[in-house]
Amino acid sequence: MHDLIVSPFLDGFLAVRPGSPACVRLPTDLYEEVRAGADNTVPAWLVQTAADAWSLDLDGKAARSALLVREPTELAFARASWEINLYCNFGCKHCYLGERPLAGLSWDDKVKLIDIFRDSGVLWLQITGGEPTVDPDFEGAYRYAYRQGMMLTVSTNASRLWKPDLLRLFRDCPPYRVVVSMYGATEESFDELTQRKGAWKNFRKLMAAARNAALPLRVSIVVTDDNAHEVDAMKAVVQGWGLDHHVYTNMQPTFSGEGDPLLVQSTEFLRKRPVFEGCNAGVTFFHADPHAKVSICKIGRDDQIDLMTEGIDGLRRLGEISDRLMLRTGGCTGCSLSGSCRVCRPLAKVYQEAKAPLGMYCQHGDTKEMVHP
Repeated sequence: MHDLIVSPFLDGFLAVRPGSPACVRLPTDLYEEVRAGADNTVPAWLVQTAADAWSLDLDGKAARSALLVREPTELAFARASWEINLYCNFGCKHCYLGERPLAGLSWDDKVKLIDIFRDSGVLWLQITGGEPTVDPDFEGAYRYAYRQGMMLTVSTNASRLWKPDLLRLFRDCPPYRVVVSMYGATEESFDELTQRKGAWKNFRKLMAAARNAALPLRVSIVVTDDNAHEVDAMKAVVQGWGLDHHVYTNMQPTFSGEGDPLLVQSTEFLRKRPVFEGCNAGVTFFHADPHAKVSICKIGRDDQIDLMTEGIDGLRRLGEISDRLMLRTGGCTGCSLSGSCRVCRPLAKVYQEAKAPLGMYCQHGDTKEMVHP
């Protein structure tokens, strides 16, 4: 298995190591030298770079075995997220997915999709769900994507992280990051929010196993009415584990237009979003659902592209779709506060379809008006 990945990335080139957050930018001539030298030993300059950046000894190693060199691509996307399956073994009150059937691509089509990720330039791939590790093809898909030279992030509720097969997979094919959601600091709150009895006890056990396996963990602390009184306690637990964390407070409606997730928000901890200044959704990254329907991101799911039908050429349309979806339309045209809006147009549309109060997403939120689609 490769020690380093040498790859095009946006308008340049990177050397990265699976399981490590460190990366090294490479000039074009050095990338081309590595690309042309598959039959040689690792060049001296890269041996030194690997030693400095990762304490990795590549001296005398054959480039063909130590390095995975990715070819340039015309599309040059950098990142993608993939809902491998919507099914989840939790029933969290704040979930924005709505219906969560156990359904997705066949194994052959999963391989085809991962090949499209690779050939479109995707270097960082986030595998999510639902709960991704319950998908019957998760281990095979993860291993296959790893072998194609992708830096993998898994977003999980961690309910299966204690399983020996999964820990062995992550040992053999180190993830870039494992992002774990935390739903409380006590059995009462954790089990209530996830609607699964025993979820808290299992969480404690599996986090011990994951930490013992030295996984690159990051914790997403989810704050709702059920656990808002435990925010400091949740932070203390995570800090005691020596892990990084992010506090997630603002929920969003489901994609089927239901506002139920908004009802469990803790108003005390709602975060004021910064002014939206644009993003590269559909330009340098994209999102794929369980059936390989691709959108600019997980929020802007209109005008999806069926990659199983169109193949990689379908991705060429994402930039134009992104430009169209980001326009201030559908109730926002001509708004005098659009220059200081705090959500993108696709997210505003999700709130509007759920008939959410303006104050949850709009600068005109001092009114009591409900916005209708």
